[in-house]
Amino acid sequence: MKPPHSSDMQRENLIFRRRVILASVFVFLGLVGLIVRYAYLQIYTHDQYVTQSDNNRIKLVSAPPSRGYIYDRNGVILADNQPVFTAVISPDEIDNPDNTLALLTPIFQLTPEEISEASKALKKSKNEPVTIKIGLTEQQVAQFSERKPFFKGVTIQSKLTRTYPYSDLFAHVIGYVGRISDNDSKKLDKKLYAGTDLIGKTGIEKYYESLLLGKPGYQSIETNAYGDIIKKLDTKPPIPGNDIYLSLDYGLQKLTSDLLNGKRGAAVAIDPNTGEILAFVSNPSFDPNPFITGISSREYKALQQDPDMPLYNRALQGQYPPGSSIKPIEGLAGIHYGIMGWDSSIYDPGYFSLPGDSHKFRDWKKSGHGNVNLHKSVVESVDTYYYKLSYQLGIDRLHDWMTRFNFGSKTGIDLPGEKTGVYPSTEWKMKTYKKAWLPGETISVSIGQGYFLATPLQIANGIAMLASDGQHLTPHLLKKSTGAEHITPIEKPDGKIQYNGNPNDWQRMHLAMEDVVKKGTAHNIYTPTYRIAGKTGTAQVKSIAQGKRYNEAALDSRHWDHGWFVGFAPVENPQIAIAVIVENGRHGGWVAPIVRKMMDYWLIDKIKNPIVPPSPEELVKINAEKQAAKLQREALVLSGKPIIAKPNTAKLTAVGGAD
Repeated sequence: MKPPHSSDMQRENLIFRRRVILASVFVFLGLVGLIVRYAYLQIYTHDQYVTQSDNNRIKLVSAPPSRGYIYDRNGVILADNQPVFTAVISPDEIDNPDNTLALLTPIFQLTPEEISEASKALKKSKNEPVTIKIGLTEQQVAQFSERKPFFKGVTIQSKLTRTYPYSDLFAHVIGYVGRISDNDSKKLDKKLYAGTDLIGKTGIEKYYESLLLGKPGYQSIETNAYGDIIKKLDTKPPIPGNDIYLSLDYGLQKLTSDLLNGKRGAAVAIDPNTGEILAFVSNPSFDPNPFITGISSREYKALQQDPDMPLYNRALQGQYPPGSSIKPIEGLAGIHYGIMGWDSSIYDPGYFSLPGDSHKFRDWKKSGHGNVNLHKSVVESVDTYYYKLSYQLGIDRLHDWMTRFNFGSKTGIDLPGEKTGVYPSTEWKMKTYKKAWLPGETISVSIGQGYFLATPLQIANGIAMLASDGQHLTPHLLKKSTGAEHITPIEKPDGKIQYNGNPNDWQRMHLAMEDVVKKGTAHNIYTPTYRIAGKTGTAQVKSIAQGKRYNEAALDSRHWDHGWFVGFAPVENPQIAIAVIVENGRHGGWVAPIVRKMMDYWLIDKIKNPIVPPSPEELVKINAEKQAAKLQREALVLSGKPIIAKPNTAKLTAVGGAD
């Protein structure tokens, strides 16, 4: 074999060396690239990737504040907090929210409403955890724990939720909290509500939401790949919401509710020295607890369809003709404008006719009351006196006087949703109906009928101002608040009603109202133990044609007249002013004993034999009985069968005749 030529060997060596050099250059450039990249990652982007790494390992969890407690004036807790298991999803850790919710539905027994709300929240939320179920049972927690490795991003947390131990007793005044809705989330500060699931929906819970809420904190935690907590790193504790003490008295509230049991109506009691609300009852009521985590559609439908309207806050929003209950306030208008004094008299033949008109506006007493002065007009509730007085005053001067007592406007109570009622005027009618005011309409308004509508709260507040010799009061429920936020409660009247008469006219009207109880239309509640001033009232529900007689027996009980009674005691130093209406309660004589029993408790029994809350064991039994009754009522309402209204025939000694 011929040996290779030397020149060929040299050429091959050259090629080999070039390849080695080229490969070395590539290796060198690769190493340089790796070094540069390593330096870039370690030096220039160090902070960025450390943060990303920490985000995979460390989470910042919102720590919601505990909601402030609500107490009555004596420290009885009316709105409590209790820990519950809550299912939470972190949207940044799941790929398919809808699929996750579908898989969780049989475990947590999610309702269609809960699924819909959670789906919307997960689509809107970027990193903030979303609560999908509040109040998990131990069985549901156990079932989820077995499947947890398959649900990355889903955790069970212990959170505080609201509970109302006395269910329906304070529902219309305290209200309730509920899940934060889409509409709520558009209005609220998301930073303040970080980690918070509930918000005040009605009542005190809504009005003092910012005070009860508190401020959130946070907690840094280290987790593993499954989301389990390994270590707690840093914590900023939340600031709890303020505790609120209301002016309500548990004992008086309980007694009043029991007295109205089986009746449709409302009662409001006020301290005439301060404007504090002592009792605030609307009956029938409802259990607010199901609203906290989301009431079922069945329950809500039953409440809405119930003919007795338990969701309707009669004390705050019920607008009724006040009947003769406002005559003492109206009577002082005659003195204020110099139309009629205490010694002025009119003759009552049993009717009144406008000049040039044959139409007779009849008094409740067909034969009339003879000569009547202001004192007698109140004691015997003489309609004709107020017909003549109102005709001489005119509707606009009446409007000017009565609005000083907050008729036709909100009282300013610290509750949302207050209705204004109506106190008409010529301007009001033209604006509302585009028609001129008629003189005969003034006559109807003078006895609390016609266009005149008032809430039980307005009537109670008006009587409280009358009892306080014309001090202007803003009724309120907040007595004091403790916590991080400072708030100054109302502690005294906010002014004086302008009055042109003699200062002792107020006391003279008190004496006239006292004679209503001593010898007038409410003598059935007279007691020598303390002095009561009062006034009965009847509000017509179904109009009766001129010349026809009111025949109660021929009417459905829901068309019977409403009964009012207003009053205060003791006369010489008023401590409590009360207004009570019983729908279809016939007349004030039937209602007066309710007010008398409320006064007895506040002035006598509260000291000697106060009504105290039941023990926890008794409360469980009471609430169980209420729940059973509620389910029975719910089934009856949803069955579609007509519910026969029970007449409001209280077992009380009533006075026949007037108001």
